[in-house]
Amino acid sequence: MKTNRNAAHDVALDDIYAEAEQWQVNTGNETIHAKRLPGKWRTIKWLASSVWLVFFLGPYLTWNGGQAVLFDIPSRQYHLFGATVLPQDFWMLSLLLLFFAILLAVLTALAGRVYCGYFCFQTVWTDVFTWIEEKLEGKPAQRRKLDAAPANARKITLKFVKHLTWMLIGFATGFSFVAWFYGAVPLWLDFFVGDANAAAYAAVALFTVGTYVLAGWLREQTCFWLCPYARIQGVMLDRQTLVPTYDVDRGEPRGRMKKGETEQTRSTGDCVDCNQCVAVCPTGVDIRQGQQEGCITCGLCIDACDSVMDKVGRPRGLVRYASLDEMEGKPVKRLLLRPRVWVYTFILTVALMGIIYGLSTLSALDLKVLHERAPLFVQLSDGSIQNKYTLKLLNKANDDLLVTISAESSVPIELVGAEEPFKIKHGEVTPAIVFVKVKRKELDSERVPVTFYAQAQLPTGADVSTERDSAFFGPRR
Repeated sequence: MKTNRNAAHDVALDDIYAEAEQWQVNTGNETIHAKRLPGKWRTIKWLASSVWLVFFLGPYLTWNGGQAVLFDIPSRQYHLFGATVLPQDFWMLSLLLLFFAILLAVLTALAGRVYCGYFCFQTVWTDVFTWIEEKLEGKPAQRRKLDAAPANARKITLKFVKHLTWMLIGFATGFSFVAWFYGAVPLWLDFFVGDANAAAYAAVALFTVGTYVLAGWLREQTCFWLCPYARIQGVMLDRQTLVPTYDVDRGEPRGRMKKGETEQTRSTGDCVDCNQCVAVCPTGVDIRQGQQEGCITCGLCIDACDSVMDKVGRPRGLVRYASLDEMEGKPVKRLLLRPRVWVYTFILTVALMGIIYGLSTLSALDLKVLHERAPLFVQLSDGSIQNKYTLKLLNKANDDLLVTISAESSVPIELVGAEEPFKIKHGEVTPAIVFVKVKRKELDSERVPVTFYAQAQLPTGADVSTERDSAFFGPRR
């Protein structure tokens, strides 16, 4: 039984070494044809990549009869599941960008470039493109042979179908991107009959060509030369960061497994020098040379190494996610004892709370009150005191509204100029001038608080209101 198992191992190793002899590490002058192997991290990679389905399907999600998420730039309105965000709420966008920037820093500090390996659009699209390439042209060795072969009917047909499929995916990418801003249904109605605006056609064309070139042709070269994240990641890692790591002590000295060799007679480490970790790497990195700029932390080399270790009957984990301290045998700090984790968590929490507060306090109406400063007040012929106010009414609803203005104070007041509702156009700020009168004898101080209220009814029948505090000024007593 043991003899049969060893014989099977020897056959498997012969196949691995035969493929390794054809593998060449990319030097920038030829295309990387990465091998695809099933495994734990490949499955996780596909599951993580599937979040991009939201990019393609999201524009078709409806909410209250309209597109659930629509970034209406011409109207300067951003609709998010019934909430309308206007440029006046720009501070929430700033917090959102801060949140994702810090989240990226957190992920990098904890597990290296996991965003690049599992979520980055360049990585995901390239993975899909190379998957299509493999389905059409075959395994890596077959693709290299096809690339080197002279042009014939079969090669031209395969290349044409592949590049056409890439272009269609690029077009779908651009079309989906524009749908978030133009509206999915209007875009389908306008685009193919020539009624869409020039910006829509330009954006689709740009994304089509950009996706085709970046994911189909440049591939890992985009990560090497165009992406700034690859350059700055070094300062974001520390000795506690988990990254794909080769266990040098266990793997060296490398050596091919000899037929008939046993654990007692072998003089090499666990690494059988099969080069499978290099063969599966989408950027052509040899993880055995340590962490490099090209490593996107995708973990595919771990799957490859584990599969080889299974075949040769050695423990998994020769290549694994580990920190530098762990590899050097030093104690590893717990997550909660790392200062940067506390700092990042605090910033993330503040940003997230700000976003939640902003969204929860969004109203279809916004009111600002500007008190006339010159003069602060005037005395009328009947002896009463009058203050002038400019109300800035912002309508965030999707329809024009009739807004009723009222005011209250701790003393009896009379509101002048707001007897009829104001018509406020949607998405616009409308100024309204009103006056507040108070009888002189009712004033108990030279400054009393005044609260203005704005109320309206949406076409759905729902009532919306907002209020703003101000002050009424009178002469010194």
